[in-house]
Amino acid sequence: MKKNYIGLYFEVTPLVPATEILIAELGSRGFESFFETPTGLEAFIEEEQWQDNLLEDVYVLNSEEFQISYTQKYIESENWNEQWEKNFEPIVVDDRCRVRATFHEQKDEPFDIVITPKMSFGTGHHQTTFMMIQLLLNTDFSEIATVLDMGCGTGILAILAQKLGAKHIDAIDIDHWSYENAQENLQLNNSSGIVVTIGDQSAINRDQKYNLILANINRNVLLQDMETYVNQLHLNGQLFLSGFMTDDLEIITSKASELGLTPLKILLKENWHAMSFIKKQLK
Repeated sequence: MKKNYIGLYFEVTPLVPATEILIAELGSRGFESFFETPTGLEAFIEEEQWQDNLLEDVYVLNSEEFQISYTQKYIESENWNEQWEKNFEPIVVDDRCRVRATFHEQKDEPFDIVITPKMSFGTGHHQTTFMMIQLLLNTDFSEIATVLDMGCGTGILAILAQKLGAKHIDAIDIDHWSYENAQENLQLNNSSGIVVTIGDQSAINRDQKYNLILANINRNVLLQDMETYVNQLHLNGQLFLSGFMTDDLEIITSKASELGLTPLKILLKENWHAMSFIKKQLK
């Protein structure tokens, strides 16, 4: 099914933290993909989701702390590949994992992931996905057999978990475009043992327990669904969370503590955070 998009091209001063706040606010309003540029941000939303008043209450656009202007462009579905190819560059995380497109050459990193991101969020360029990759790379997978990737986007976290040694991975995303894109990326990486499903937390198989759950979504969804994640974890299972900013750190860690989680590691990248927790007690 073809989808047409609205692209917004923002000029932002100062870039930090305005760009990060803008991504968070636009993401909560249905924008699906973002490209950070040297002068600001490009953001994309399905044409049918766009409304002329959608940006009226976006805080950062009305704040005197920042100077933000933007232009708007209509993008037909068939022009999307040209759009992202123009913007997409490979990323390398900790000299161990390289995320690239099919038209980029393979280098020497131990973990090579090939993707066609299309409109899906999660190319590795955003700070949250980058940090989730870091957490995965620094995890001992010798006792991790089952993984759940919530809000899987392009599927790169699930793919990396499989390359690191996980035997069975469930990947869930509420967006149909992400579902299709993740399936395509699984084929590009010859990934097996990964099952992709469309839905939210209600799509989780309640009979399945996991050694590791990944959730790179946003603050509100994390707070709403964290108890479900904890219930699906084995004892001594780990939960990786990202998609929240420094101002949200206290409420995220407080909620995790209420649910019996013990923090293991916290990462910070340009005002975004990722955290790992372990389930040390049954609730």
